[in-house]
Amino acid sequence: MTSGGLEAGGQIPGFIVKKIEKEVYEIFIGPQHPGSGHMRIIVRLDGDIIVEADPDIGYVHRTMEKLSEVREWLKPIPLLERMTIIDACNVTLPYVNALEKLMDKKPSTRASYLRVLLCEINRVASHLYGMGIFGVFIGHSTMYMWAFGDREVFLELAEALTGARLTHTYPIPGGVRRDMPQELPGMARRAVRYMRRRLEEYRKIFVDNPVIVKRLSGVGVISKSRAVELGIVGPNLRASGVKYDVRIAEPYEVYGELDFEIPVFEEGDALARTWVRVEEIKQSLNIIEQAVNWLETHKGEPVIAKEDFDKLPKLHKEVYEREGRVKFVPAHATMKIPAGKAVARGEMGRGEIFYYVESDGGITPYRVRVVTPSARNAIVFKHVVPGHTLMDLPAIYGSIDYFPPESDR
Repeated sequence: MTSGGLEAGGQIPGFIVKKIEKEVYEIFIGPQHPGSGHMRIIVRLDGDIIVEADPDIGYVHRTMEKLSEVREWLKPIPLLERMTIIDACNVTLPYVNALEKLMDKKPSTRASYLRVLLCEINRVASHLYGMGIFGVFIGHSTMYMWAFGDREVFLELAEALTGARLTHTYPIPGGVRRDMPQELPGMARRAVRYMRRRLEEYRKIFVDNPVIVKRLSGVGVISKSRAVELGIVGPNLRASGVKYDVRIAEPYEVYGELDFEIPVFEEGDALARTWVRVEEIKQSLNIIEQAVNWLETHKGEPVIAKEDFDKLPKLHKEVYEREGRVKFVPAHATMKIPAGKAVARGEMGRGEIFYYVESDGGITPYRVRVVTPSARNAIVFKHVVPGHTLMDLPAIYGSIDYFPPESDR
């Protein structure tokens, strides 16, 4: 697309174009654009070369931090997972970890394995979501249909474990809400075998497709030093040669006991960012296998902290023995947490998430602060996109796997 045939104030379907100075046009992409989601990118062009790109977020801002401060301690969990419903366990687990630090409470080992199992199921589903949207961005509709179809396999797995497809509200201080059903290990192993076969087909049709390779190679390059300087996180950081993952750098739950690798690429371009996510799916499948193997061979331990389980009435314990779920006493919702401050980190599908939680000893948080990976990765648009053509923007956007509601917390 060039500016040569445009009059000042001219229109292109899906864009608002305005001439702001000689040879420079301003294009507003979004916020209702089907590719960009609920955000707007203000792009300034000299011909078809981008001279400036300004991400304009805030279109779905919901004041989640402030709302968390007027709800009892457990109620922010279903609220906060709405930031990234496609990665619900990874987005809320660090909040629960912070509460456990304040309460000096540790989950049972079984609960930690169940948390990790759901986190990795979510990670696979999140990467498939991002790869499907990426396919749409660059005109590969088959990739979109395949990825979203295969994502259903892992949504069904999450539903079998938690009772919900997306918003699970599964981790709680001291454990999880329910144990895995007897049929889940078999379902998980079938899902793992299926997805490994599909990844080989993804490689042939998408990642190693000569057209895609030509479209993505050398586009949106972020050098190792630049990635560190900008503070980007997750697969985008690892695609630039930085081997950093919270699950390894600061192990939480049982990640320190599991065997998995951290995929790293050196090129730092859109193709490397795509390959990182493919390789991370493979590692998540390995973790899912290890988790269900452990859970299947270590039975009998409750899924909440022992002191909490001992306090449950006899009827509630019978419900747990019969159905594998925890039935809480009403007082649990209005519990008080000792005064103090705590921080916790986790590795989401899109990168590191950070929580700061402060208690004044009451039944609600005094302060909740969260920094999400998409909020940190949004800077890429401003510093990496300029110098590329306008038609490179969808490729860069899709490779970053940016999720607007995650920034608009």
